[in-house]
Amino acid sequence: KVPDPRGDSDGPRRGSLCDRHCAAINNAQGDLGDLGCHLHRPRVPTATSTPSCCQQHSEEVCESCVVKTTLTAENAVEANKLSNNYKFGFKKWKSHVTARPWEDRSEIVKELYSDLNVIRGSAGSTLTCGNVLYLLLFGWWLSLLYVLVAAMMFITIMGAPYGELCWDLAGYFLWPFGKVIQKVEVPKSHQACEAGVGESSALLGGPTPLRWRPRCWVGTGYWHHASTAVWLCLGFPVLALAHGLVCVTAWLLIILIPVAKLSARATSRVLPLPPRRVLIRHLSMTEVPLEGEVILCCYRAANPYYYKYAVDGINVFAVNLLPVVLVTLVLGYVDSPNHLTSSAVKFTLALLSIMPLSYYIGMAIASISAQSNFAVGAVVNATFGSITELTFYITALIKGSREGNRCYAEVVKSALTGTLVGCVLFVPGLCMVIGGIRHQEQRFNSRSAGVSSALLFLSVGGVFAPTLFSKVYGKLVCGECHNVTQNPLGHYLCHNCHFDLMDNNGTLYYSHVQPLVYTVSILLPAAYLIGLFFTLKTHTHIYDIHISDCHMPGHHHSAVVHWSRWRALVILLLSTLCMSACADLATEHISPILTNSTISQYFIGVTVLAMVPELPEIVNGIQFALQNNLSLSIEIGNCIAVQVCMLQIPILVLFTIFYPTNFTLVFSDLHVYASMFSVVLMNYIFMDGKCDYFQGTVLVMVYFILLAVYFFAPSPSGC
Repeated sequence: KVPDPRGDSDGPRRGSLCDRHCAAINNAQGDLGDLGCHLHRPRVPTATSTPSCCQQHSEEVCESCVVKTTLTAENAVEANKLSNNYKFGFKKWKSHVTARPWEDRSEIVKELYSDLNVIRGSAGSTLTCGNVLYLLLFGWWLSLLYVLVAAMMFITIMGAPYGELCWDLAGYFLWPFGKVIQKVEVPKSHQACEAGVGESSALLGGPTPLRWRPRCWVGTGYWHHASTAVWLCLGFPVLALAHGLVCVTAWLLIILIPVAKLSARATSRVLPLPPRRVLIRHLSMTEVPLEGEVILCCYRAANPYYYKYAVDGINVFAVNLLPVVLVTLVLGYVDSPNHLTSSAVKFTLALLSIMPLSYYIGMAIASISAQSNFAVGAVVNATFGSITELTFYITALIKGSREGNRCYAEVVKSALTGTLVGCVLFVPGLCMVIGGIRHQEQRFNSRSAGVSSALLFLSVGGVFAPTLFSKVYGKLVCGECHNVTQNPLGHYLCHNCHFDLMDNNGTLYYSHVQPLVYTVSILLPAAYLIGLFFTLKTHTHIYDIHISDCHMPGHHHSAVVHWSRWRALVILLLSTLCMSACADLATEHISPILTNSTISQYFIGVTVLAMVPELPEIVNGIQFALQNNLSLSIEIGNCIAVQVCMLQIPILVLFTIFYPTNFTLVFSDLHVYASMFSVVLMNYIFMDGKCDYFQGTVLVMVYFILLAVYFFAPSPSGC
């Protein structure tokens, strides 16, 4: 049975505690649920109801529920997508790759996809903040425009019927809420032209208003064609342009998407109709059920739930950011001398373009892997799983190598460290804080988190091993030293000190450090594969991954995918190509920022370049935490951190073999201390398998302290 959303306060004490533990990772509710604990419980636990898990089994069984991870899906395609993403440890993309059955959606989601042609029994008051916002932003000037067009139609005389229609539409669009526009059928016979003014209308249940009574002189013949021509030449283009502006503006604001639908439907369904077929009525005036086709009926101008809205499976935010990609590419390659915009603007646009492109890449990966077998899914995830970050890093290293500038390599190292620190501290900490606002205490799979923590310890130790080696055996070289005490044997103050690995013609580096780097770059991916074998083959009971669809009311429906495999492949390739272009523009225009900015290059790499590509994952983690599924929020951060150390860095080292760059696997002391301290703190917090908002606050505060350290740190030597 479906768990009772009101809680288990009515049940026995022991059963309620167990059920709360089991519900700590339960996420099989609402339209946002993907993963969760699968447990059969009575809807209302009472003395006569079915016993709960602790009443039937031992405490060990109940404890096993806490570490259970169940993939709940509507169909086999969704289950395959979730299973592949979870098995490979790659990023969890929230969007569905299949269309969810309409009857299984909540009423809130159904309202989002309404065509604004449904009359409700009781919609409540129409005086809301969103409706007033519509009046202030669009209603007044749109109504005034209709009045002006109506006057112009009356002046032409032949357009008088359309002028009368525009006059009525001016009142409608001033405040369209609680009103309805209908498409009425006009009888073929012209007997209605001879009817009196007081004739009763069966359609409206009362006297027929003068404007909606068919007139013989506008029904056929020359006057009808002349009136339509005047309308199409003078009135319709102006109003269509105005409605288009309203539609685009409201769509970009997202919460005002109902206004965009209203304008689009008015342009396509109302304005092309002859005036005699348009009927505008206020719902309070309707005493009998309305007959005929309802074209427009709107009650609310704003809906805060439109952040869930999707177009062909694509979230509305990703749709709205797609024009930014086009603007970025046009400005970047057409305006190369920076006549129209500055380098800072182009760099900002390039970073913003990375977010929707990473979303499309993730959706394409999920669609292909969900419709393919295990081998294809593994290849696609391994090939394109980190394409967003690697594209930017490789482009920056190439540019730095061509210019002979070491700053680009230092920025890449800062971005790698920033991603590691942010995903270990900021992502889970923020999820704990926001999830703790709704849930007093959250539990997660401590054993699976322990496996990820062990991988993190191994990866961080392997990545920074060459750095520690160089600190021990390298020669300290300083750029400038001053004698503070004016005594040859006194104290010296030195600046720009670093460990020189190229002493004696680079014997230390080429004979010792470089072989160590290559060895680490081979061992880290091997350790990652061993970790996959551990979780997929020999110790699958730790994760207890299985597919469950018994709670999903739409499990009997066949899957209808949004993107076919070929379409997903084309989108994946195009998004990757655009990502490469945007990364090239970002690295092209970051040089003036690095040169002229007073902010440390460390800070720019750790914050902007590291966390902007991870914004979709941060949003996903917050959504999971709000649904009391903190296990996924933690896994998101851990998976990204493991990818950085065990996949991205070895790939960059492998790239430097074929294309020599300034990138060496030797980090500054600040990067080493920040990364190691972050991993140790995270493991300490996650040791007991439960957390609250206070522990999340600690992680977030430590992250901001490290950001302050990077902000006030001097720039790397040579930059």
